[in-house]
Amino acid sequence: MRNIAIRDIAFAERSEIRDHVLYLRTEEMKEEVMKDTRVKDVVFHIARPGESVRIVPVKDVIEPRAKVGGGTFSGVTTDEPQELGSGITYALKGCAVVSTGPIVGFQEGLIDMSGPAADYTIFSKLNNVVMELTKRDGISPHEHEEVVRLAGIRLAEHIGRLALDYADYTEEVYTWGPVGERYAQHPSLPKVVYVDQIMSQGLLHDTYYYGRDSKLMLPMMLSPLELLDDALISGNCVSPGSKTTTYHHQNNAVVQACFAKHGTELNFMGVVVNPLMVTLKEKLRNCMLTTKYARELGAEGVVVSQEGFGNPTTDLMLVARNMEHSGIKAVIITNEDAGLDGMSESLPDSVKEADAIISTGNSNATLLLPKMDKVIGELTAIEHVTGGNSESIQPDGSLVVEIHGIIGSHNLQGNTHLSAITI
Repeated sequence: MRNIAIRDIAFAERSEIRDHVLYLRTEEMKEEVMKDTRVKDVVFHIARPGESVRIVPVKDVIEPRAKVGGGTFSGVTTDEPQELGSGITYALKGCAVVSTGPIVGFQEGLIDMSGPAADYTIFSKLNNVVMELTKRDGISPHEHEEVVRLAGIRLAEHIGRLALDYADYTEEVYTWGPVGERYAQHPSLPKVVYVDQIMSQGLLHDTYYYGRDSKLMLPMMLSPLELLDDALISGNCVSPGSKTTTYHHQNNAVVQACFAKHGTELNFMGVVVNPLMVTLKEKLRNCMLTTKYARELGAEGVVVSQEGFGNPTTDLMLVARNMEHSGIKAVIITNEDAGLDGMSESLPDSVKEADAIISTGNSNATLLLPKMDKVIGELTAIEHVTGGNSESIQPDGSLVVEIHGIIGSHNLQGNTHLSAITI
């Protein structure tokens, strides 16, 4: 990974990176996005940390990337999928592409670049290129989601290619050998597997692996380097606070933590991806297979994350139960829906085997957010998101919204500033 620190963004007559500033030509970006004839119009904005700017509704957040010698988002922006997790990938750090506009669905939240809400999302700390997109008439809801999703991915790759001509980067080198080789390493350390549970329930609740809709897949083992190298992208319109954006997939916090502790506190054995399904039979099947693959990787312990809330907690608990019954210690990551006062039952499902839980906080806690000088997108969308309602917009322009309504506020991979403890 060749990481380039981006300290600012500006619109200019020429697209380039100079002195760690990202200069972008809007006409060039518009031409890229409008290659999809389903796009009616697109307008670009810049939102910097500390500015009085509110972005709502947010569909996705993507870190600009470029892969040397191949397509960055393999199977999505390429006709022939190439295996990810090897070679050289450039990443523009400190910035992101954010998609907004009249977005399909009702589960898209907000990013405030300053004020109280900025403390609840990592995206307020980034220099954001905001793509405000409008679709043509007659596009169905599912196709609308696809239009916005693919536009964001293509734009992130388009911007990412500017990195290929920029030499001032820091380098991170990751290596990943065969499972037998990894098993023999660090014999005195516990062997740990990460179970990444991804939203796969359809009805605009989807994730894509090399462009393949994950609801059509069974659980599988994969290299953590694939995760860090853009193999998963978000197509999910789930609750904003617990939504795993493409940026979260690209910078998976659990994978990064496991690599950081590999060889000192644990022996990182790999990743099992478990699609979160709809019916109980599918959940039971997938949790059985997830446990099987963890055993085959030699796991003595697993860290399990989820996406969304409600019935995905059942998958989380089933995996914890199955792992513990197989002799594998399970640590699970989940948020809590404990009501406005924090006193309600916080989880919709539980098992006694889930005795090691990391909380990413109470998503029902409510904030009063001040009026912003600039709104990018459509402010009234807040009335339809999880965490908002028809009375969210106050007469003075301020907002009353649950933490649920802030993108990534209680991200279930732990990439968040929010947590909770037992007292």
